Amino acid sequence: MKTKLMTLTAILTTINVVLSTFVTIPIGPIKALPIQHFINVISAVFLGPWYGLAQALLSSSIRNLLGIGTIFAFPGSMIGVLLASLLYKYSRKLYMASIGEVIGTGIIGSLVCLPIAWLLGLGEMAFWPLFISFFTSSLIGAIVSYMILTAFEKRGILKKLKNDI
Repeated sequence: MKTKLMTLTAILTTINVVLSTFVTIPIGPIKALPIQHFINVISAVFLGPWYGLAQALLSSSIRNLLGIGTIFAFPGSMIGVLLASLLYKYSRKLYMASIGEVIGTGIIGSLVCLPIAWLLGLGEMAFWPLFISFFTSSLIGAIVSYMILTAFEKRGILKKLKNDI
Protein backbone atom coordinates (compact mmCIF):
# COMPACT_ATOMS: atom_id res chain seq x y z
CA MET A 1 0.00 0.00 0.00
CA LYS A 2 2.83 2.44 0.81
CA THR A 3 4.34 1.86 -2.63
CA LYS A 4 1.02 2.70 -4.31
CA LEU A 5 0.64 5.87 -2.21
CA MET A 6 4.19 6.98 -2.99
CA THR A 7 3.69 6.25 -6.68
CA LEU A 8 0.41 8.18 -6.78
CA THR A 9 2.08 11.05 -4.90
CA ALA A 10 4.82 11.15 -7.55
CA ILE A 11 2.28 11.00 -10.40
CA LEU A 12 0.14 13.82 -8.94
CA THR A 13 3.27 15.90 -8.31
CA THR A 14 4.35 15.42 -11.91
CA ILE A 15 0.92 16.30 -13.30
CA ASN A 16 0.85 19.36 -11.07
CA VAL A 17 4.26 20.65 -12.14
CA VAL A 18 3.72 19.98 -15.86
CA LEU A 19 0.23 21.51 -16.04
CA SER A 20 1.33 24.48 -13.92
CA THR A 21 3.72 25.48 -16.70
CA PHE A 22 0.68 26.07 -18.94
CA VAL A 23 -1.85 27.49 -16.48
CA THR A 24 -0.21 30.28 -14.46
CA ILE A 25 -1.84 33.55 -13.52
CA PRO A 26 0.87 36.06 -12.49
CA ILE A 27 -0.27 38.74 -10.05
CA GLY A 28 2.76 40.82 -9.11
CA PRO A 29 5.07 38.65 -7.00
CA ILE A 30 2.38 35.96 -6.74
CA LYS A 31 1.68 33.23 -9.27
CA ALA A 32 -1.81 31.82 -8.94
CA LEU A 33 -1.91 28.17 -9.99
CA PRO A 34 -5.42 26.65 -10.08
CA ILE A 35 -3.83 23.29 -11.00
CA GLN A 36 -2.22 23.13 -7.53
CA HIS A 37 -5.63 23.40 -5.91
CA PHE A 38 -7.17 20.90 -8.31
CA ILE A 39 -4.40 18.42 -7.44
CA ASN A 40 -4.71 19.23 -3.72
CA VAL A 41 -8.35 18.12 -3.65
CA ILE A 42 -7.51 14.99 -5.65
CA SER A 43 -4.67 14.33 -3.17
CA ALA A 44 -6.98 14.89 -0.20
CA VAL A 45 -9.36 12.22 -1.49
CA PHE A 46 -6.83 9.64 -2.65
CA LEU A 47 -3.71 10.23 -0.55
CA GLY A 48 -4.80 11.65 2.79
CA PRO A 49 -3.08 14.32 4.83
CA TRP A 50 0.54 13.12 4.99
CA TYR A 51 1.07 12.05 1.39
CA GLY A 52 -1.01 15.07 0.35
CA LEU A 53 1.42 17.29 2.25
CA ALA A 54 4.31 15.53 0.54
CA GLN A 55 2.72 16.22 -2.86
CA ALA A 56 2.24 19.92 -2.05
CA LEU A 57 5.79 20.28 -0.71
CA LEU A 58 7.34 18.47 -3.69
CA SER A 59 5.21 20.38 -6.22
CA SER A 60 6.03 23.75 -4.66
CA SER A 61 9.74 22.90 -4.42
CA ILE A 62 10.02 21.73 -8.03
CA ARG A 63 8.05 24.69 -9.36
CA ASN A 64 10.31 27.07 -7.43
CA LEU A 65 13.43 25.33 -8.73
CA LEU A 66 12.08 25.66 -12.28
CA GLY A 67 11.18 29.33 -11.78
CA ILE A 68 7.44 28.81 -12.25
CA GLY A 69 6.56 29.16 -8.59
CA THR A 70 7.13 31.56 -5.71
CA ILE A 71 7.82 31.20 -2.02
CA PHE A 72 4.12 31.89 -1.41
CA ALA A 73 3.34 28.44 -2.80
CA PHE A 74 4.58 26.62 0.29
CA PRO A 75 2.21 27.79 3.01
CA GLY A 76 -0.73 28.19 0.65
CA SER A 77 -0.64 24.75 -0.92
CA MET A 78 0.37 22.86 2.20
CA ILE A 79 -2.28 24.35 4.49
CA GLY A 80 -4.90 23.84 1.78
CA VAL A 81 -4.17 20.17 1.19
CA LEU A 82 -3.92 19.48 4.93
CA LEU A 83 -7.30 21.01 5.72
CA ALA A 84 -8.90 19.44 2.64
CA SER A 85 -7.53 16.03 3.63
CA LEU A 86 -8.63 16.25 7.24
CA LEU A 87 -12.13 17.45 6.37
CA TYR A 88 -12.50 14.68 3.80
CA LYS A 89 -11.02 12.04 6.10
CA TYR A 90 -13.54 12.75 8.86
CA SER A 91 -16.60 13.54 6.74
CA ARG A 92 -16.10 11.33 3.65
CA LYS A 93 -17.81 14.10 1.65
CA LEU A 94 -16.21 15.37 -1.56
CA TYR A 95 -17.54 18.86 -1.07
CA MET A 96 -15.76 19.03 2.31
CA ALA A 97 -12.42 18.40 0.60
CA SER A 98 -13.15 21.26 -1.79
CA ILE A 99 -14.27 23.58 0.99
CA GLY A 100 -11.17 22.66 2.99
CA GLU A 101 -8.94 23.58 0.06
CA VAL A 102 -10.58 26.99 -0.38
CA ILE A 103 -10.53 27.81 3.34
CA GLY A 104 -7.05 26.36 3.85
CA THR A 105 -5.40 28.05 0.88
CA GLY A 106 -7.71 30.93 0.05
CA ILE A 107 -8.16 32.28 3.56
CA ILE A 108 -5.67 30.75 6.01
CA GLY A 109 -2.85 30.36 3.46
CA SER A 110 -3.14 33.96 2.31
CA LEU A 111 -2.97 35.17 5.93
CA VAL A 112 0.04 32.98 6.70
CA CYS A 113 1.82 34.46 3.67
CA LEU A 114 1.59 38.00 5.05
CA PRO A 115 4.79 37.74 7.14
CA ILE A 116 6.61 36.54 4.01
CA ALA A 117 5.24 39.55 2.14
CA TRP A 118 6.49 41.83 4.91
CA LEU A 119 9.95 40.26 4.72
CA LEU A 120 9.98 40.89 0.97
CA GLY A 121 9.13 44.55 1.60
CA LEU A 122 5.59 44.36 0.23
CA GLY A 123 3.97 45.46 3.50
CA GLU A 124 0.25 46.04 3.89
CA MET A 125 -0.35 46.32 0.18
CA ALA A 126 0.20 42.56 -0.17
CA PHE A 127 -2.94 41.46 1.67
CA TRP A 128 -5.56 42.02 -1.03
CA PRO A 129 -3.50 40.65 -3.94
CA LEU A 130 -2.61 37.59 -1.83
CA PHE A 131 -6.15 37.05 -0.68
CA ILE A 132 -7.81 37.60 -4.05
CA SER A 133 -5.33 35.46 -6.00
CA PHE A 134 -5.24 32.62 -3.44
CA PHE A 135 -9.00 32.61 -2.97
CA THR A 136 -9.84 32.78 -6.68
CA SER A 137 -7.23 30.23 -7.69
CA SER A 138 -8.24 27.76 -4.94
CA LEU A 139 -11.93 28.22 -5.74
CA ILE A 140 -11.38 27.44 -9.43
CA GLY A 141 -9.25 24.36 -8.70
CA ALA A 142 -11.64 23.11 -6.00
CA ILE A 143 -14.71 23.46 -8.23
CA VAL A 144 -13.11 21.64 -11.16
CA SER A 145 -11.84 18.80 -8.98
CA TYR A 146 -15.20 18.52 -7.23
CA MET A 147 -17.00 18.23 -10.57
CA ILE A 148 -14.62 15.51 -11.80
CA LEU A 149 -14.67 13.57 -8.52
CA THR A 150 -18.46 13.77 -8.35
CA ALA A 151 -18.74 12.42 -11.89
CA PHE A 152 -16.37 9.57 -10.93
CA GLU A 153 -18.40 8.88 -7.80
CA LYS A 154 -21.71 8.70 -9.71
CA ARG A 155 -20.24 6.16 -12.13
CA GLY A 156 -18.64 4.04 -9.40
CA ILE A 157 -15.15 4.86 -10.66
CA LEU A 158 -14.12 6.69 -7.50
CA LYS A 159 -14.83 3.72 -5.26
CA LYS A 160 -12.97 1.36 -7.58
CA LEU A 161 -9.94 3.65 -7.77
CA LYS A 162 -9.85 4.10 -4.00
CA ASN A 163 -10.09 0.34 -3.48
CA ASP A 164 -7.11 -0.17 -5.79
CA ILE A 165 -4.92 2.07 -3.64
